[in-house]
Amino acid sequence: MKRQIISINEELCNGCGDCVPVCHEGALQIIDGKARLISDLFCDGLGACLGHCPTGALKIEEREAEPYNETKVMEYIVKGGPNVIKAHMEHLRDHEEFQFLTEALEFLRNNNIPNPLQNTVASEKPKHSGCSGSREFSFDTKQSVNSDEVSRQSHLTQWPVQLHLVSPQAAHFRNSDLLLAADCAAFSYGDFHKDFMNGKSLAIACPKLDDGKEIYVEKLITMIKDSKLNSITVVIMEVPCCSGLLQLAAYAIKNSGVEIPLKAVVIGVRGEIIKENLVKIL
Repeated sequence: MKRQIISINEELCNGCGDCVPVCHEGALQIIDGKARLISDLFCDGLGACLGHCPTGALKIEEREAEPYNETKVMEYIVKGGPNVIKAHMEHLRDHEEFQFLTEALEFLRNNNIPNPLQNTVASEKPKHSGCSGSREFSFDTKQSVNSDEVSRQSHLTQWPVQLHLVSPQAAHFRNSDLLLAADCAAFSYGDFHKDFMNGKSLAIACPKLDDGKEIYVEKLITMIKDSKLNSITVVIMEVPCCSGLLQLAAYAIKNSGVEIPLKAVVIGVRGEIIKENLVKIL
């Protein structure tokens, strides 16, 4: 799968080792006088080591890498004692990696190891120093109101929703029915929330204007295989360029090796449903 991971420029690396102690996950070691990434599955790609390299030899890049494994990391972390455990968990918390933090807490509970964060829980949200638009969270929705005399309630249960921003391994995608919608669809179809979003996780994209559609395929494959999606419903517009989103979903299902239902819904530019059908994956 493609993900962000550390990259080391060996020509710039002087082997000082300043990066090693700040990588509490144990992904870095000094070997033969150079910093080495010893395992893809240990590197979380959050870059705690970057600011400690005096030569600028470290950077974050996106490439094919083995999925990060929090359980494997915790097996290594606990050997360092409470202070190392605490530093690692604060690292996850401060970068808002709440799914990994939940897994770390579960590991501690299962192994009867005290939680060094004490009253801190995985659902707590620290102050966010980055873009609030990409901050990931789930929330409950109120019961929808069907009367035209009052405002309808939203069926949105998560954030973010743009496919480039979502984490394919986020908790709200696990064992869910995914609604993959073209950006324009919700503006064209009046009852989009009530008819399509109820009970589904959501991702939106534009197959014509968005760059990096190969990343979309990788994310969808990860959702299907790792998050174990139950089904995908693709809602697109009748315009020809929009069909690319359905093709991406079909390609992802085919290359995931997992058979799940794929439903297509086509919306007309005047807001009517033109066609809806199950798609056969060839």
